[in-house]
Amino acid sequence: MEKIKIYTDGASRGNPGPGAIAYMIVDEKGALIAERAEFIGACTNNIAEYKALIAGLKAAEKLAHAGELTCISDSQLMISQMKGEYKVKKGHLKDLHDEAKALEKKFAKVEYVNVRRTDPVIQKADRMVNYVLDSMSRFRK
Repeated sequence: MEKIKIYTDGASRGNPGPGAIAYMIVDEKGALIAERAEFIGACTNNIAEYKALIAGLKAAEKLAHAGELTCISDSQLMISQMKGEYKVKKGHLKDLHDEAKALEKKFAKVEYVNVRRTDPVIQKADRMVNYVLDSMSRFRK
């Protein structure tokens, strides 16, 4: 069974405002397997964080063969909600939370880890998100 890690980040400029997501999937040795960043339209930061997780879970499903997965994010709210430590009180986040929970069932084991923004892989995901947002703002001018 394969063990992989998903690093995710999502951001919104204006909160709500234009949003983007990024994920990076690495194997047990830390080698990059897949990465993606994309514009997702107007949203809040929390929605962007959840959409990044969902996109990463969908991509990992194709790679992990129902193995073990560690999801890593700097979003304390999302990680705490996914671990069941915090309740999901907002309806718009509940739907995204439920979607992520349904996706996690496709893996043998899923763990959620909150890291600081100083984590080097999270910093790269953050740069990917900001590149997308910067690119989109140039198109709108």
